Amino acid sequence: MIKRILIVGLGSIGKRHLSVARELLPQAEIAVLRHKVNQTIPDGADHIFSTMVEALAFTPQLAVIANPATFHLSAAMPLAEIGVHLLIEKPLSATSEGVENLLKVCKKKNVVLAIGYNLRYLQSLQKFKSMLDNQMIGELWSVRSEIGQYLPLWRPDTDYRESVSARDALGGGVLLELSHEIDYLCWIFGDVEFVYAALAQQSDLEIDVEDSAHLILEFVANGSEKPLVASLSLDFIRQDRVRLCTVIGRLGSLRWDGINGTIELYTSDTKAWRNVYSHQAASDESYVGEWQNFIASINDCALPAITGMDGLKVLKVIEAARISTKAKKRVAIRSDHELRES
Repeated sequence: MIKRILIVGLGSIGKRHLSVARELLPQAEIAVLRHKVNQTIPDGADHIFSTMVEALAFTPQLAVIANPATFHLSAAMPLAEIGVHLLIEKPLSATSEGVENLLKVCKKKNVVLAIGYNLRYLQSLQKFKSMLDNQMIGELWSVRSEIGQYLPLWRPDTDYRESVSARDALGGGVLLELSHEIDYLCWIFGDVEFVYAALAQQSDLEIDVEDSAHLILEFVANGSEKPLVASLSLDFIRQDRVRLCTVIGRLGSLRWDGINGTIELYTSDTKAWRNVYSHQAASDESYVGEWQNFIASINDCALPAITGMDGLKVLKVIEAARISTKAKKRVAIRSDHELRES
């Protein structure tokens, strides 16, 4: 039985986790840890703390790390050391430094470590993967993935310039903030072996991070003579919000729309796109699925669907993209997750 829950950070994502936790575990005692001293207990919580000492004394059984990415490890490590199960919001951290140490501590303490790439719990994305796995379009030849939305419109009631997304010191920029795409591409198509990237600040947004990123990802061949290659575009600058993944195969093309929850198929006989699946997810549906998997993993002493190693793999792709941009070269990610120019 989960009796005590800690939520670290109370931005928009922290509030969402608090709401889902209260819905799924109504009898649990929930505490919130904020860096600002504040005595007002948030709706849905039972306690509020301003120091990690107070949080550790609360002895939570599970904790959600939802503060800025640059502070994820410093919050997660002391909790892992006392055996607290962890759900760390994406990305796992701002860099890979120190991540392997956290993974070792979690393994030693039998801590379930889940990473918050909740897109994987969307029914439409799960169906998309299943269709590809079942060879609806035959052998896969190429992948196009893109996501874009104008940053000032993300949260119209707040100043985008003060957001985590806009600030390097808090782990902002499209690579980290929109790393869901990297995670689901690895989930569907396997480990990335090579990365070629171009990162830029193209717009006049008042931010100190990249607002656009274009990546070429080459996946591990796994016995195939022709390794699959994906192009991935991420941005904060387009007015027309989009989240798409198109896969080209021997028998046709399959396209997932993550905003509308639809999947479309194009084949040579129809010579037109036709809808083959549709499910518009409720606003918290993927987060509820994420929590259900996390709780089940704790109860069953099993690995979660999205592990700490999955989170580390994403960070290695991001770091390879940064190296590639500076060196203007393709960068290899070795099986031991080290990076090298090729």
